[in-house]
Amino acid sequence: MIVLTGREFRANQAKYVGVAQSGEDVVVKSRAGSFRIVPIKNDDIVIGKDDLSENLYRALLEVKGAREGKGNLMDWEEFKNEMER
Repeated sequence: MIVLTGREFRANQAKYVGVAQSGEDVVVKSRAGSFRIVPIKNDDIVIGKDDLSENLYRALLEVKGAREGKGNLMDWEEFKNEMER
């Protein structure tokens, strides 16, 4: 594990991002607190709050529409296939 200051991290960002990418723990300490630098994996999902809210709202409307006979919902297999894309 490497523990460094915010100043050191800013001065050598590329170096420490590479260290984190290789699997070593990198912790940056600052007045605002301590933060671990962790690479995002291919199967991680990164979505903003606004996008998540919009997607959930559209899904809710889709379910309501299907309940009212205005469309069909995917079955479990279709859903899994869609998520793997």
